[in-house]
Amino acid sequence: MKKEVWRFIDSGNCSPSFNMALDEALLDWHSDGKIPPVIRFYGWDPPTLSIGYFQKVEKEIDLEAVKTNKLGFVRRPTGGRGVLHEHELTYSVIVSEDHPEMPKTVTEAYRVISEGLLKGFQQLGLEAYFAVPKTVEERDALKNPRSAVCFDAPSWYELVVEGRKVAGSAQTRQKGVILQHGSILLDIDEDKLFSLFKYPNERVKERMKKAFNSKAVAINAISPRRISLEEAKEAFYKGFVEGLNIELEPYELSLEELEYVQKIAKERYENDEWNYKR
Repeated sequence: MKKEVWRFIDSGNCSPSFNMALDEALLDWHSDGKIPPVIRFYGWDPPTLSIGYFQKVEKEIDLEAVKTNKLGFVRRPTGGRGVLHEHELTYSVIVSEDHPEMPKTVTEAYRVISEGLLKGFQQLGLEAYFAVPKTVEERDALKNPRSAVCFDAPSWYELVVEGRKVAGSAQTRQKGVILQHGSILLDIDEDKLFSLFKYPNERVKERMKKAFNSKAVAINAISPRRISLEEAKEAFYKGFVEGLNIELEPYELSLEELEYVQKIAKERYENDEWNYKR
């Protein structure tokens, strides 16, 4: 049986506003029927702190530390918590809600899409598996996260290796389309990460940092050999092809499409009203 052909974009390192605008533009174009489903890989220049759609900047984020570390800053259109995008491969998946392979519920659709991530980790020789909160306490913790840091705890069907979270993802559904994007950590600078958030006091910060260490891990901290970004791209490209049972066709944006993305970037993701006011 012929496999469905999806688009593949590797947009390399882009600005925070461009990254979020391109994900949004792809969602628009797919909703309008202009393009088939898309898998996109990207990076960040400069390294960036992205926050979830519902996060309160004033309450949770130390903007001075963001500035001191010369980081970009952007609010995502998806939920979830703060992510430092630095030593990682970022991915996004854009697919219709009514796609025959997509379950109706958010968590189940998450599982289907994340099958691509699972196969990618396996390509790298890592024994990854899906996190499924088992106890009532674990499920309650997901509803009321104690920390503003994304990798603090795995949600439903997030990827775990040796009991620790290795990929963090978030999802939104708009205009009949699912946008799921997330971070696959290659390395992590925990001191930098924890300097970006506000805590009641230093003791709480240290406790959170210690707990984080037992809950999240980067690929190169557990891989028997060092994994480069290029190697990760190759592994997760194959992972999505196998996990979603699709073929991928490279796609370059036209000048007109780029202008549309830049317009969204300027109007929304470079706009202080969007980024800071919640």
